[in-house]
Amino acid sequence: MGRIGDTLSGDLLCDVSRETRRRLDDFAVLYEKWSPRINLTAPSTQSDFWSRHVGDSAQLFCLAPDAKHWVDLGSGGGFPGMVIAILLQDMPGARVELVESNRKKTAFLQAAKAKCAPSAVIHPDRIENVTGRIRDPEIITARALAPLPKLLDLTAPWLQQGARALFHKGRGYASEIEDSHAKWTFDLVRHESRIDAESVILDITNLRRRPA
Repeated sequence: MGRIGDTLSGDLLCDVSRETRRRLDDFAVLYEKWSPRINLTAPSTQSDFWSRHVGDSAQLFCLAPDAKHWVDLGSGGGFPGMVIAILLQDMPGARVELVESNRKKTAFLQAAKAKCAPSAVIHPDRIENVTGRIRDPEIITARALAPLPKLLDLTAPWLQQGARALFHKGRGYASEIEDSHAKWTFDLVRHESRIDAESVILDITNLRRRPA
């Protein structure tokens, strides 16, 4: 799999410290150990760990480098939540909360937290059960979790109180946006992915329910 210095350009990781790079290398070792056993990500993407997964996650951090409280939904193999937690590990007061209901994947996230990002908070629960417990997040993330209308339904309690969403989306994102407008209005910025030419990051704020 290699090490971060050999496989991912420094600019994508926003010139992170040597200690952060070491933590990311440690995370790579854990991922390589656990992934074959519990399918942390699709097998077809596992060989492109640094770009397809770490780089794809790190680009979110570059969009909100000053945010200290992140919530990642459906964290799975730790993308983007654990990568963000590692990048924020040395920022005073920073906290990344990862929500994952799959017990095997939660066990992996706990191992990654212990080794790479002690300040991360792991919630082994369904998203619907934690929205009332997690207060005042600044950034909400989700990657390959659900269509946008469903994501907005899940995250509305936070977004309607001022949180900002950064959602990874693939080539069908335009129709998902259109479907979402049946129920919601929101401010939207589309960021082109720095990893995949067919993907975008949907940057959503000011979510409001459309009048009936």
